[in-house]
Amino acid sequence: MIIIGEKINGSIPSVAEAIAKRDAEFIKQRAIAQTEAIGEEGVGFIDCCASVEEGELETLKWMIDCIQEVTDLPICVDSPSTAVLKEAYKFCNQPGLINSVSGEGNKIDDIFPILAQPENKKWEVVALLSDDTGIPKTAADRLRVFDKIMAKAKEYGIAPNRIHIDPLIEMLCTSEDGIAMVEEVISTIREQYPTIHITAAISNISFNLPVRKLVNMGFTVLAMKAGLDCGIFDPTNRDLLGLIYATEALLGQDDYCMEYIGAYREGLIGPVKK
Repeated sequence: MIIIGEKINGSIPSVAEAIAKRDAEFIKQRAIAQTEAIGEEGVGFIDCCASVEEGELETLKWMIDCIQEVTDLPICVDSPSTAVLKEAYKFCNQPGLINSVSGEGNKIDDIFPILAQPENKKWEVVALLSDDTGIPKTAADRLRVFDKIMAKAKEYGIAPNRIHIDPLIEMLCTSEDGIAMVEEVISTIREQYPTIHITAAISNISFNLPVRKLVNMGFTVLAMKAGLDCGIFDPTNRDLLGLIYATEALLGQDDYCMEYIGAYREGLIGPVKK
C-alpha cells in the first residue's frame, strides 16, 4: 500500500501549536518518525497541511523546508485552495502529490494544466469525488463525478496512474448500510482503471465511535479487498501498519509473503524490538 503519513497537519492541536511557535524541531521529528515507520523499501508521501487562516502559503513553505531537511520521501502538498497549491508545489525538491482537486468549481482546470506541463510529468494528484452539490450520497452519483474527472484527465493527457481517487470516507455511525456504498465505488473504479490509485483518509470512518482503532482496522481490510491501494493514516501505528502488510499477503499482493517478512525484519511491524 502507498502510505500518506498524516501527522503533519495543522488541524492537529499539537501541530497547530508548533506552527504558531515556528517550532521546526517538532515538525522535523514528526517527519523522521513517519519516514522510519514507512521503512527503507516503503512507498509513501509525507502529508503537509498548514490549516491556518492567514499566511497559508508562507506557512507551507516553512513546513516543507523543515520536512525536506530530514527526509527524502516526497511530499503530499495539502490545501483546500488551488491558488495555494499552484504555488506551494514549487517549494518541493522532487515530484510529489498535490492534494487535492475535485469536481467543484474550476479546481481541475486550475491544477490539471500544471500536471500536463512536461517538467511536471512525475507529479501526482488526489481527486475527491465531490462537486458543486457537495458529497454525493449514492455510489452512482459519486461515479458520475469520477467519470467527469477522468474525462478531464484524458483532455489534459494525465495518465490514470498519476491520479489518486478519494471516494470520500464518511462516519460509519451515520451510515445505514455500513460501507457498502464505498465498496461499490472503489471496486467499480478499480475494475475500470486497474492502474489508477484509490486512496482514503482511513480514520474518517470511526469518528464519534469508541475504540476507534478497531473500526479503522476493520475498514482497512474491507477497503483493500475492494481495491484500495493507498491510505492516509499514521504510519507509526504499528498495529494498523502490520494489518496492512498482512492483508496484502492474504490478498495475494505479496509473493511468498516477502514484504511482510521484510517489514518484520526491519522492525516496522510486530512487537517493538528492544
